[in-house]
This record gives sequence, C-alpha cells and structure tokens, in this order.
Amino acid sequence: MSLFRTAGATLLALALTSVAAPASATTDAAAARYVALGDSYASGTGAGSYSDVACTRSRNAYPALWAAANAPASFTFAACGGATIPGVLGDQVDELDEDTTLVSLSIGGNDSGFASTMLSCQYSTRSACERALRTAGEYVVNELPGELDSLYATVRARAPHAEVVVIGYPHLYKEGGLCLGGLSSAKRTAVNQGSDLLNETIAGRAEAAGFAFADGRPAFAGHEICTSDAWISSTNVHPTAEGHASAYLPAFSAAVSAN
Repeated sequence: MSLFRTAGATLLALALTSVAAPASATTDAAAARYVALGDSYASGTGAGSYSDVACTRSRNAYPALWAAANAPASFTFAACGGATIPGVLGDQVDELDEDTTLVSLSIGGNDSGFASTMLSCQYSTRSACERALRTAGEYVVNELPGELDSLYATVRARAPHAEVVVIGYPHLYKEGGLCLGGLSSAKRTAVNQGSDLLNETIAGRAEAAGFAFADGRPAFAGHEICTSDAWISSTNVHPTAEGHASAYLPAFSAAVSAN
C-alpha cells in the first residue's frame, strides 16, 4: 500500500472542503436550471424507487431529493449507474447549455476499476485485494487527473454560467474492530486508503477547475459498513436511501448554499 501512503501524503495538501465557485456562478435555488451528472453514486443505485431502471436513477438519490426540496426552474437527471468519464462525455454533457445554472457531478470510481477491485477485496486474499488497489492507485495518480481536467473543461465550456459541485465518495467501511460477515480489518483499512487517494485527486482537480467539492467522507462518518447504523449497503457497496437523505443531500446542499 506504499503507493497510497506516498501519493496520499502529497495530495493531503489539497483543499478537501468546499471551494468557492466563481462569483458569477452562484445559485438561486428556485430559479436554478439544475443538471445532475455522474455514476451510480449520483444516480442512486441501491436506494430504490427507480424512475429509470436501466440507469438506476432513484427518486431517493440526492439530486432528486434536492430538486424535490427546492423546486428549481428545471431539473435534468442525467446520472447513470455504471457511468465512466467517457460515458459522461458521450451521453450526459449534451444536457448542459448556457442556461444551466447548477451542475452536480460524481465520477471517477468506475474509471479506476471500482467494481473489480471490490470483488477482489471481498472474495480474494488480502494480497490480491492490495494488488488490485495498487493497480487502481496507479491509474488514479497517473491517468485520472488528466481525464478529469478534460471532463471539467468540457463541463465549463458547455455550461459557462453554472455553479458546479463535484461530489466525493465516502469511506465504505468502519476501520478497526470486528466486522461480522465483512472484510478483515486490514482489507477495510486498505479500501479506505484507496478512497482517500481517489477523493484527494478529484478534489484537487475540482479546485483547479474552480468547482466546489463536497466531501462524502465526513458526511458518512460513523455510518459506514460494519457500523450499527450503516448508510452504505454491504450487499452492493452503495449508499442507501438514508445515506442519500442524511449524508449526500446535506453535503451537496451545504456546498451549493456556501457559494
């Protein structure tokens, strides 16, 4: 896990709290023209009550909850389970235009091999889990920054007046102690270190683009898998409806209202 520790030490200097968007990109919620982009953590995979089964777009996902609470002038829910950066560029960014005033975006996990890495960690040995995480970490350090820069530049070009909030990923597991039926303590720590590296990279590129960053880790703190009140499903390793309502929605709302 030396890659995560070394790269993480460098990246910890990046701002992990919400960063201010340009002054021109503030949002009046009632007048907002809001477009939600991203992957399964934005679409609401695992949260139930799907309006679109193919993309697992859930009425319980934080974009839909924010829209229901704020009644924006328009709301386009483009996020889709399984999306990657090329998928967002190919299938989602066309929803943006000069009238868009608010964009949320969660992306990067699938690009770094989230699904295969989690399978290795859940069903293989500790060494196999750590190898998968090292491979993912090499991508996150060497390739993901440039891919995010290109995506963020496209988002800004297509929605020049929008406030853009990039949403990070939570720690998936409680560290330390027992986790009956779950991962070993060493695997849980390794997975969370991988999440740190991913989040720190995303936060740094969001800041460079002038976008706000909403950190999912403090939002879900104390409610990871293996806690007594988990807001992340141990079955599909995604936020539950409660996780979206009680963690992601407040984090996103705070990032929007802070700008």
